[in-house]
Amino acid sequence: MKKQRRSLTRDVPAHERRFYGTTNAFGRFGMRTFHPVVMKQPHWHGHVEANIISGATMTYEVDNKTVEIPENRFVIFWAGVPHQLTAIHQTGPDKPTLTNLYIPVDTFLFLPHISRLQIELLSGALVALPEELCSNDKFLGWYRDYRSHDFERLEIMKMELNALLRRALTCELTYLREPITEPGSNRDLTSAHIGHVVEMVRFILENVNRPITNADVAAVTGLHENYATTLFSKIMRIPVKRFIIRMRLLRARAQLIESATAISVVAENSGFSSISQFYDHFKSAYGMSPHAMRRRYAEKVLR
Repeated sequence: MKKQRRSLTRDVPAHERRFYGTTNAFGRFGMRTFHPVVMKQPHWHGHVEANIISGATMTYEVDNKTVEIPENRFVIFWAGVPHQLTAIHQTGPDKPTLTNLYIPVDTFLFLPHISRLQIELLSGALVALPEELCSNDKFLGWYRDYRSHDFERLEIMKMELNALLRRALTCELTYLREPITEPGSNRDLTSAHIGHVVEMVRFILENVNRPITNADVAAVTGLHENYATTLFSKIMRIPVKRFIIRMRLLRARAQLIESATAISVVAENSGFSSISQFYDHFKSAYGMSPHAMRRRYAEKVLR
């Protein structure tokens, strides 16, 4: 566990490592502002991350997809998807500055009135909000609130964040990366239905490394198993079992490229019942074996 913890945080400044959760889906709330540097390898952590880059644009690789991050735009994504800053494209004479906001997944899941965004981000979307909604100065103002250690200022900042995300949903969002599923648009779905699905997603994220049945997932809602799993599929547009496999593959891929842990242990830690099952799902999802994936990123580090 100690080796895994170091590998998860090796690219993070020492004084910021306390933000990162390494034992479950969630980390701690926090902000930091810094001069970004290219990351040696992908990482993942237990937050929904929002950031604004000034003085540059950035290139990210997010779960094997290249994404261009524009300057001076509020960009938000679920950091449980392995991601890597691969290039920084300076646009002015001054060193670029990146400000990051880390929202624990459980905190994010219970922000009210943003269910569409919650589901889209947990389905892999990377979203840029309209530029006029949040400036770099506003983001830095939140950072000053955070650094003040004043409880009232921090609570107001969180309320402003929630209001910003609510307002964003009344506008046209820019999808820098599309979700792996499309949220249901059925008008007969209520906030209670969405809430049940969010509870199921949260349970899956917290327990993805353990054996999980549909009955286990449905139990957190108090609903009948068939009704709960149908509701999940209706809103997420993906069956519960396929979503669990997707989350396990994300967890496994992160461990493969961040540590030297034996592949059999990676499979077990990610909740797969057998090594053969893990290999089959991994190759189907990524087009290569776990060994090939690890070798690919090892070669990148050595260059």
